[in-house]
Amino acid sequence: MLTRVLSALLREDVVGLRSRSARVDADDGRWLRLPAGPGRALLLPVRDDGFQSALAARLPLLRREPGGSFLTTVDDVLDALAELAAPEDRPGFDAFAAECRADLLARRLHAATRQELHARLADRYGPDPARWQGHAASLAFDALAARADHPVYPASRARVGLTEQHLLTWAPEFHRRFRLRWLALPAENVVRSAAPGHRHPDDGSEAAFGAGRTGLFTPDEADLTPLAAAVPRAWRRTHVLLPVHPLAVGPALREALDATGLSGRAAVLEEEHLPVVPTLSMRTVALTGHPGTHVKLPLPTSTLGLLNRRTLRPGTLRDGAACRRLLARVVRREPRFHGRILLADESQYASAGHELLTVLIRRQPPLGGDKVVVPLAALAAPAPDGRRVLDSLADRFHGGDVTALLDALLTLLLDWGVTLFGYGVALESHPQNVSLVLGGPCGGTRLLFKDNDGPRIRPDRLLRAHGDEDAARLPVFDDPRLLVTDDGALADLFTTVTVHLCAGAWAFAPGTEHNRLRRALTDLVRTRLTEAVDRLAVRDRDAAGVLRARLLHAPELPVKAMVTAGTLLTKARSGAADINKHYTTGPNYLLRKA
Repeated sequence: MLTRVLSALLREDVVGLRSRSARVDADDGRWLRLPAGPGRALLLPVRDDGFQSALAARLPLLRREPGGSFLTTVDDVLDALAELAAPEDRPGFDAFAAECRADLLARRLHAATRQELHARLADRYGPDPARWQGHAASLAFDALAARADHPVYPASRARVGLTEQHLLTWAPEFHRRFRLRWLALPAENVVRSAAPGHRHPDDGSEAAFGAGRTGLFTPDEADLTPLAAAVPRAWRRTHVLLPVHPLAVGPALREALDATGLSGRAAVLEEEHLPVVPTLSMRTVALTGHPGTHVKLPLPTSTLGLLNRRTLRPGTLRDGAACRRLLARVVRREPRFHGRILLADESQYASAGHELLTVLIRRQPPLGGDKVVVPLAALAAPAPDGRRVLDSLADRFHGGDVTALLDALLTLLLDWGVTLFGYGVALESHPQNVSLVLGGPCGGTRLLFKDNDGPRIRPDRLLRAHGDEDAARLPVFDDPRLLVTDDGALADLFTTVTVHLCAGAWAFAPGTEHNRLRRALTDLVRTRLTEAVDRLAVRDRDAAGVLRARLLHAPELPVKAMVTAGTLLTKARSGAADINKHYTTGPNYLLRKA
């Protein structure tokens, strides 16, 4: 883990590790020498990398000069680097150290429970992951993906503030079932996105929550009758029930009720009801009886950065529903994506006006029980048979040819992303939010997208692509950061998420160190991306030219600076309007080299 931490800090140029260091060649390899005061320095052993950073850490250590002592723990390394930071930034180093300790806790639990989890998944879903079919089996892939490392963030398994027992009970990597808690709220204080049983309106309007029901689940998904007796008699005609994650019950929830003036007029029921299984997101759970129905619930914790809170802003849910409608319209206008780009329905949500008093109901499209639905984040994870999930899928669907499977995936993924760019849209569709769908009578490769609440959209390009007749039906967004005025923000998001995390990461994954294999995979990404850009050029030469200049031919590419924006620095210090869209730069591994 220390090697990953050092590589991330070098990539993000923390305290000048990249920009202020001098190269030193030694018998054992290359080092970077960072001045650390008069007559003092810190030396980092490095190697060539090429994926999002020219160099990466070669060994898990820093060496002090003078004296030659070694720093070999995360705490010691961060303490030493914090001494070089501005005084106002040093608390961020302490916070990141705590995050790394939380990551180590999770890693040790993963190691201790790996065999037990694999045995349980094989017993429940079968020994061959390529035969794990349907939405219920997709949750098993989530458990495997939760034990894999993030391509960029070094402490990706951390959930700040959670204990070992919290993780064992509710984290997705342990695949445990539990029941939801429930909150009785005055109906007049709750708004929802659409009336039960009615199609979501295109205008995204909201309505007051009807009393005496949840209004979120269909009757066959959730029978809430057993909870009726738990609601105080005087409230049964005036209050509604909202599901609450058990982890959220406590001081944070009480503070939310105080902040909204609902204390004394709301109550957390003691009864647990409705069995669920956590998805890869953890704050999103799937109904065990209807695994295609997911319930997204706020959690008082952080992942992928201390500032990356797992609560739910009501406006974010409105934006996600609006973006989903926009994407559905693009699919309808582009026949080649019909039946191949699938979108989860995220149109139903309810909120009492606080980020801890909000819930989203996500419904996966009906696929039938003969489809394999696997998040991209799980493809490289080891399965119970000891092989990567990707290898098993290639055996079943591509005659054992892993490259053919990746080719089919990348062709569709990049074509869709480039087409959206032509519409003035870029998605925050990282590997957790995109699933590969394989199998069924029609065969072929499909992609399922969810959680589309953080896009970047250029309205003028979107209007041109839709034409005047559709202009009045374009969505309205709550978060002003979603709308941009030039193509730079679109290209940056498309590059850092779709190209780096969903496509390019395959060329630099463990096992691809052999130069020929790495070149073959980067050539594949470049070729499919070039084909998609050429296709876009037929319709929009300007948009295609932007992607050629900023992606295919640029000497450097934008790279997420997740540690800096998410934990080390405050937003005021980093200048990040959105911590998930704060960038540094790295080498362009897509350039053709002599």
